[in-house]
Amino acid sequence: MKLKVGLVQDSPVFFDKEKTLDKLATLTKKYAQQGCRLLVFPESFVPGYPRGFDFGATIGSRTPEGRALYAAYRDNSILLKGKELERLEKLARSQNVYLVIGVTEKQEANGSLYCSMLYLSPTDGLLGVHRKIKPTGTERIVWAEAGGESLVTFDTKIGRLGGLICWENYMPTARMAMYRKGVEIYLAPTADSRPEWTATMQHIALEGRCFVLSCNQFYTKSMYPENYQHLVSTEPEDLCPGGSVIVSPLGKILAGPLFDRTGVVMAELDMAEIPQSKLDFDVNGHYTRNDLFSFEVSGQPETRKEKDIR
Repeated sequence: MKLKVGLVQDSPVFFDKEKTLDKLATLTKKYAQQGCRLLVFPESFVPGYPRGFDFGATIGSRTPEGRALYAAYRDNSILLKGKELERLEKLARSQNVYLVIGVTEKQEANGSLYCSMLYLSPTDGLLGVHRKIKPTGTERIVWAEAGGESLVTFDTKIGRLGGLICWENYMPTARMAMYRKGVEIYLAPTADSRPEWTATMQHIALEGRCFVLSCNQFYTKSMYPENYQHLVSTEPEDLCPGGSVIVSPLGKILAGPLFDRTGVVMAELDMAEIPQSKLDFDVNGHYTRNDLFSFEVSGQPETRKEKDIR
């Protein structure tokens, strides 16, 4: 099977959920019309990755201004019920496209926020959510940790989907949790634009013998709204130059990395390359050594299947 995919390297309308969802819909329609069956959006595309913000938090103290900023961020985060979810499900259905979208998610049950990756099917709607199990560095100020229930995988008509967000991909056991589920298309939305990130994606593709799709934002300091400019005064202008990339199961770069501009990184995946790549290495097969190692993930769910997949 041949599958055309696209990574949408663009910028949100920062801290404005409604306008960002409008932009996401416009971009989805544009690239779905170009034949993409799967579109991936970056980490926290809705309502934006708050690079350079400290939310007024230092060890031992928090400021009223930082608390107000957190509340504004929460107000513009996604609640996975009602009109916001319905809007995204309708978009996937109307464009006949699978969507993987990085969002900051809020919940009714608590006041915490999560860095989440939504999986949407054109037939089944929301398949499920991966929430970051380990926010990086000072991301922990605003994003809570999820548990093993978040290590989700999905058996779909276009292949078995799964993945991790940004520096979760440096956690060997988290990667192994994905590999053990037989992930074929590994999604890695990120905020890491270093050239070294490309090497990480190539390593994961080789290790997992899967296609790896990593999508980042393109964002400059001047794109921040005027009322937030003072928070990033010491940051460089090129806050996030991108680097979205698509890698084959043998670690070959198929498209990208794209730097220094908005755009889409597209490639046609030949799914026959996955079993071919396992001739000489299979992380779930003849390189496993179950006689030496054991591996268990607490709370990881079984792979969910789309309704018409048997």
